Amino acid sequence: MNGGLVRLREILDDLTPSERKVAEYIISYPHSILDMSVAQLSAESGGSQAAIIRLCKSMGVKGYPELKLKVAGDLNQNEERYEYREIRPGDSMEQIIQTVSANNIQSIRDTVTILDPKTVDLAVEALSQASRIFFYGLGASHLIAQDAHHKFLRINKTSHSFTDPHLELTSAVMLNPGDVAVGISYSGETAHVIECLKEARACGAKTISITKYGNNAVSAQADYPLYTSSTENEIRSGAMSSRMTQLNVIDILYLGVASREYDQSVRYLKKSREIIKRLTGR
Repeated sequence: MNGGLVRLREILDDLTPSERKVAEYIISYPHSILDMSVAQLSAESGGSQAAIIRLCKSMGVKGYPELKLKVAGDLNQNEERYEYREIRPGDSMEQIIQTVSANNIQSIRDTVTILDPKTVDLAVEALSQASRIFFYGLGASHLIAQDAHHKFLRINKTSHSFTDPHLELTSAVMLNPGDVAVGISYSGETAHVIECLKEARACGAKTISITKYGNNAVSAQADYPLYTSSTENEIRSGAMSSRMTQLNVIDILYLGVASREYDQSVRYLKKSREIIKRLTGR
């Protein structure tokens, strides 16, 4: 059980001042809190005891003991945490290669610590049983939706993604109870994606979200909210690391479904590969 420090870093900007005091103390002195009571942490951090309880809720943990367990799990990994770095003026090509690659690798590692296997399993089950799958996303997240559409189509799962936001909304109000809608938005606040999932739920379809960790409007509309980690800012705000983590989650869902239907998935993949090879010679 780990991921406590990752969760705290992800939600830091969304916390109240009192909660933030506690979170920043835990991030700065993670070893110290393992033997602290709520009262002791309150005194040391300057945050109230009520703020500690609220912080646990914001993190998605059941209480302070679970928070400490997750932090302890992070510390027991015995590996130095890589800190995200920005590209700076005058960086050499070698530095750019190393920085971009290391940022992406760390984003995926952090995402692994906050993905809930039970929720992922339920999402895979929903996708496996779906009559149709609709992937919704705008901007960079639309590229993820297209990738997902392509992957699931190759294992004969009827799926759709749209470049036109109006078509996204139109399709969302036409869904049926046997369908699944997947909303993709790093911020979790993309208006069109929120509305698509809201309408999909109203139609009785199951909904899955892929967003950054924490409370947000997109995940609030999801039956199965899935979270990624990627601290985007400055140059990386161009959806770089977050794109990699979203693609990673899509791959997990895709392979989860393919694994459950292994024989027929392999058969469909061979058929699609053969027709493409026949036409392209590759």
